[in-house]
Amino acid sequence: MALNPRLNSNARLPRTAHADAEATLWNALKQGQLDDANFRRRQEIWPYVVDFVCHEYGLIVEIDGPQHARAALRDTARAARLKALGYRVVRFWNSEVTDDLPGVIEQIRRAL
Repeated sequence: MALNPRLNSNARLPRTAHADAEATLWNALKQGQLDDANFRRRQEIWPYVVDFVCHEYGLIVEIDGPQHARAALRDTARAARLKALGYRVVRFWNSEVTDDLPGVIEQIRRAL
């Protein structure tokens, strides 16, 4: 499947401007730090760009800010589409990551 050039370039842009919660979680997930699971960040899984994905376990981790409170239906449809592609999606609020990173890591570990 060909990558969408617009999505692919958009996937790369936020790497320099990640929200604090995403940067915090990335520091805990990168380079196989969590049970040797290989996570990638800001990856295109057409037609979306996901926050973090571990392809080998079929797990997507999404970090939600306040805008997602109003986007519940869209997020539900997105999760259903990603599930149809063979992925499981776990979501965390920014505040969960910044206030309880060990708890978030444990939930991700269980999801793996």
